[in-house]
Amino acid sequence: MTFPVVGMVGGGQLARMTHEAGIPLGIKFKLLSDTPQDSAAQVVSDVVVGDYRDLDTLLAFARGCDVITFDHEHVPTEHLRALEADGIPVRPGPDALIHAHDKGVMRAKLTEIGAPCPRHRIVADPADVTAFAEEGDGYPVILKTVRGGYDGKGVWFVRSEADAHDPFQAGVPVLAEEKVDFVRELAANIVRSPHGQAVAYPVVESQQVDGVCDTVIAPAPDLSEQLSGEAQQLAIRIAVELDVVGHLAVELFETADGRILVNELAMRPHNSGHWTQDGAITSQFANHVRAVLDLPLGDPRPRATWTVMCNVLGGDYPDMYKPYLHVMARDPQAKIHMYGKDVRPGRKVGHVNTYGDDLADVLDRARHAAGYLRGTIVE
Repeated sequence: MTFPVVGMVGGGQLARMTHEAGIPLGIKFKLLSDTPQDSAAQVVSDVVVGDYRDLDTLLAFARGCDVITFDHEHVPTEHLRALEADGIPVRPGPDALIHAHDKGVMRAKLTEIGAPCPRHRIVADPADVTAFAEEGDGYPVILKTVRGGYDGKGVWFVRSEADAHDPFQAGVPVLAEEKVDFVRELAANIVRSPHGQAVAYPVVESQQVDGVCDTVIAPAPDLSEQLSGEAQQLAIRIAVELDVVGHLAVELFETADGRILVNELAMRPHNSGHWTQDGAITSQFANHVRAVLDLPLGDPRPRATWTVMCNVLGGDYPDMYKPYLHVMARDPQAKIHMYGKDVRPGRKVGHVNTYGDDLADVLDRARHAAGYLRGTIVE
């Protein structure tokens, strides 16, 4: 019996958890990792250590794989086209991934297809930022480098022209966006297969602290059925228009006047979908594996009334194993997922999922567990 080989480019925690989801299916994984110590490299048996930016390395890695997928969007577009020219399926493909790779390209395409977005344009210098601000309601505005940003990096909240110099030092185009008057951030997660089957997970609320996802609540509390449906349909339409195969996360603003606007796109398993590991019938990781292999997709419905995911960040308490005793004894239902990373302040090193029928209780349990593991809660 021959099972397919999925080639995963990138050795982070998303690759680690995607590999885990493929184990029950008998799917073989091959990993291209930056170092042998990367999160996924610790658990995948077939690991190639190399630079994904080197085309020869990438081509050699891909041969013997039935499909190539990713845990990040940074592989150069021309390299992905070379893989396709070599006869290797790439999912999602380069024509889709460019929209996650480059925020300027993403905004242009979303505008073209009529997806609701904040007011935006590429700006040339700080004076042009002031011109952009004056075209709307003035400062403050948001500046983003079009490539390379994540978890709040590459994003600036700018209150004046004097504040607008740093983004232009990166040597890549800068995107200016209006500061949206939003009441909360949402995320619509969908998965789409090559033959066009798609499933949508419940829309979630994503809470950020210092630009990093801290808590995800599934489903988003008090979200109207109409707005939830609009968000799911929008995510599916974006996937179809951009020909995304695999998991797509559409990060959204819910505005004070009851609209949704697209903030960011991620074409891979995403932090806002980690709750699905324990809270959905089929996780985002399992459905991503199914999608890239063009297998029938699994049921995305939730298993419980509420599921809460809290990220575990590194703090000043490096030994996260000792707190297990307290966390597990206090809440036997809590699900701890650790990534095998060295603990550094502010670094995502794991997450905790809790679930149940009482949202206040589920939130408290998740936040207590994550805080105790980090060391910010000691009792």
